[in-house]
Amino acid sequence: MKIDDTMHPAQVTILHALLFRPAANFSELQKASKLSSDHFNFHLKQMVEQGVVLKKDDGTYELTQAGKEYANRFDTDERVVERQPKIGVLVVLERDDGKTLAQQRQKQPFFGYWGRVTGKVRWGETIMETAARELMEETGLTADLEFKGVYHKMDYKDGTHEMLEDKVFMLVHGTNPRGTLKEQFDGGTNAWLSPEELLGNEKVFEGIVQISDAIHKPGIHFEETSYFHDPKDY
Repeated sequence: MKIDDTMHPAQVTILHALLFRPAANFSELQKASKLSSDHFNFHLKQMVEQGVVLKKDDGTYELTQAGKEYANRFDTDERVVERQPKIGVLVVLERDDGKTLAQQRQKQPFFGYWGRVTGKVRWGETIMETAARELMEETGLTADLEFKGVYHKMDYKDGTHEMLEDKVFMLVHGTNPRGTLKEQFDGGTNAWLSPEELLGNEKVFEGIVQISDAIHKPGIHFEETSYFHDPKDY
């Protein structure tokens, strides 16, 4: 089953009832869910078919691995699936001549903005594996990589408190790049730019200077910043 945020309210009630039991029989679950028999039976069968609930040989029901994964994101008080920040890597790759690798986004949101190599951490992947994979996929390069810290970036609609994106980036410093740079890739453009050339572009992600500073500080660094954007840019 694909875990998303769209479970039917009746199924949410059943999930909530199973959260606090290793297993339960039909009548126990129905009583805990406070649903009518027909209504309860229909949704319980759907959850079994979807792979969220398992009917055991003894007739009791329990959450499957997918169901437990869903429950892990469950707010038991509000009975909704919580939205959580996206986890990714951000790679600052430098050459010996002082130029760094910059990317211009050719996809939404923030179409046309210049920034760094970024990518989502895949399930079961280490941070450094993600950094190496994203670097190869988007640039065709390998490099010596070092973890440098955490950058929590919170983007809001200008003039409001409406959140557009909430991302936690693992900062990775790359040196000694090797390979042939892909100038174009699906979703962006790559270029080696000096700090002045990068900041001279019309659209540049805020925070790019702070990130570069953090990469060069000794030890592990933490940065947490809120940014406000014109809705037309998102």
